[in-house]
Amino acid sequence: MNGNQDKFQYTYSAPSERERAEIERIRAEYRPDERAEKYARLRRLNARVRRAATGTASALGIAGCLLFGGGMSLTLVGGNWVGGIILSACGILPMVLAIPVYNLVLRRCKEKYGPEILRLSDELLRTEEDGGQNKR
Repeated sequence: MNGNQDKFQYTYSAPSERERAEIERIRAEYRPDERAEKYARLRRLNARVRRAATGTASALGIAGCLLFGGGMSLTLVGGNWVGGIILSACGILPMVLAIPVYNLVLRRCKEKYGPEILRLSDELLRTEEDGGQNKR
């Protein structure tokens, strides 16, 4: 029996530095970016808080303006002074309440979404301080 036949041979070929760099670049395109996803979620949550408060207060203010305008029209064009003044007074109330309602809705939304927003912002700031080394 020949001694060469009992040996195991294999060939190893590692990618060159240029090939390795290209492979890493291509791989990075398909790897999910957790930081960008967290940042996008943080922005969406913050926008949701602001949008809810703004939408509610705007709807209340617009409804009040329409009632007030209807009362003014009823008074000036229709000649119905009592009905117009009552309708205008009913329109003033929602307009006056729009800002307190905005603050109330904003406070409640901050209480609801605040813990998640703080958690995400802490994670993003922590990874920024670590130089991106702290991956969870």
